[in-house]
Amino acid sequence: MKKILLVCMFMVAIATKAQDNSDFKNETVEFLKLTGAGAAFENAIAQIGAGVSQENKEAYTNEANGTLVSLYDKMAELYMAEFTQDEIKELVAFYNTDLGKKLAEKQLGLTQKAMMFGQSWGMEVSAIAQKYN
Repeated sequence: MKKILLVCMFMVAIATKAQDNSDFKNETVEFLKLTGAGAAFENAIAQIGAGVSQENKEAYTNEANGTLVSLYDKMAELYMAEFTQDEIKELVAFYNTDLGKKLAEKQLGLTQKAMMFGQSWGMEVSAIAQKYN
């Protein structure tokens, strides 16, 4: 009887942990979407599929959108390894503010511009390194 009780308690603990993890993952996916990642992925799907014929566009878009669940899961796991559930909740709250929404809207463009600055800087530093070879 004790063994059955222990097994039942163990199963309840596992189910509770799985539910907590599921909630955490769902909150993390919500956070990712709020940051502008969703819009960026939609734009990428549209750009990548720009050459798809009009007759196949809907099928392409549906299949491409179907890949997002897996991508969001992988990205959520990445963020869940670095942030606690409470931290993700705070980030969701921030991204629901006016400032958070503005940041999400501007983030992709700022990141792209910053990458160009970084590439230019890297070439400049490479030229300096060449002088010392």
